[in-house]
Amino acid sequence: MTDPTADPTADPTTDPTTDPASGPAADADLARRAAELGARVVRGRAWEGVAREDKGGGDFATAVDIEAERAVLGLLRREARPGDAFTGEESGRTGPADAARRWLVDPLCGTLNFAVGTHLVAVNVALREHGRTTAAAAADPYTGETYWTDGTAARLRRDGRDTPLVPSADSRLVDLNLDPPYPNAPALRVARLLTDPGFESAFRPRVVSTTLAVAWVAAGRRAGYLTDGLLADSVHFAAGIALCEAAGCTVTDLRGAPVHSGAGGLIAAADADTHARLLDLVTRQEIRPVRR
Repeated sequence: MTDPTADPTADPTTDPTTDPASGPAADADLARRAAELGARVVRGRAWEGVAREDKGGGDFATAVDIEAERAVLGLLRREARPGDAFTGEESGRTGPADAARRWLVDPLCGTLNFAVGTHLVAVNVALREHGRTTAAAAADPYTGETYWTDGTAARLRRDGRDTPLVPSADSRLVDLNLDPPYPNAPALRVARLLTDPGFESAFRPRVVSTTLAVAWVAAGRRAGYLTDGLLADSVHFAAGIALCEAAGCTVTDLRGAPVHSGAGGLIAAADADTHARLLDLVTRQEIRPVRR
């Protein structure tokens, strides 16, 4: 039986420390292959009766999260540069604490979706270097699509072919992440947009509970995405943010400042006009008195 965690694109004769093809393109290719490997693990495992590991606060990991992370990290450790560090959602930080390059791995973004048989999940892999994401990929196990970037261009790989990611606000669909924590509450709550007349007249809300939706903004399948939270070096968000930035989306924190620079949270919008409308709706929450 073929091992679903085996990477068919890996060349065991290639030494990444001497390979002349090293650099941003090689890092992006490695991120893509690692995410696709994790996606194959997820796709090949049943959700019914899957073992769960309690993480406290109502959160949990499944045996599939752990298996997918093990496969992704195994590939990265074989092929990444010596001295690279790693952060896995389930295994935590490994490698040199002061490494200039750190790989971030979210092996199953949308664990609760997976655990109830909802096929809205992603496998996210990103490389952070000196405070910026230089390579990233988000793989959808159930469509076979991978969104990936070398930090400059953003592409969608489907059936072995790449096409550019092209943002579009035409759908008017905006995804809202309603999961805690909410560091900007009570002044700002993304959930309030669900009942805001201005939001209702301009957009149509969606809640899919996976950061796959951030990649959808880059691909033109969502007009925007909003979440609260402190997202710096987040295994959940690093890949999606990098994809949006490389695709030309407008990306800031909840107060319109550069993402990761202050208040936290995220507004990722397909274009500047959509971003301005979403930022105005969020800002007006702070102007209005908060009912307690």
